[in-house]
Amino acid sequence: MIVIRPSEIYISSANVDMRKSIDGLASLVQQRFRLDPFSDALFVFHNRHCDKIKMLYWDRDGFCLLYKRIEKGKFHFPKYLSGDIYTVSEQELSWLLHGLHIEEIKHYESLKSAEYSTEKQHKKVDSFSLRNAP
Repeated sequence: MIVIRPSEIYISSANVDMRKSIDGLASLVQQRFRLDPFSDALFVFHNRHCDKIKMLYWDRDGFCLLYKRIEKGKFHFPKYLSGDIYTVSEQELSWLLHGLHIEEIKHYESLKSAEYSTEKQHKKVDSFSLRNAP
């Protein structure tokens, strides 16, 4: 198993020709994104149908190119983006690689944390009212 701990994970918001290999993708990182492909970052690219991805990573002495094709369904990239590239966390990349919707999970987690904080406030109010009850 390959273990990669990149400092940043960048995902291209544009479709990329999957015939591109290491040199073509590294050139894209430099020219379109104005980033250094030799940095400690992972760059993720997808095709038009979002059923194939390539990940480019500089490993101190050479590039690594990882390729994944999902057999059923497709990868669910965020839809409404303003730039050419955006960053995600390692956990969000893992969700993406398993075909999950990053946006839906983020929305669910925000609802869950809001619900938890509301529950916590209700418990505080209930315990306060019980202590101060006649």
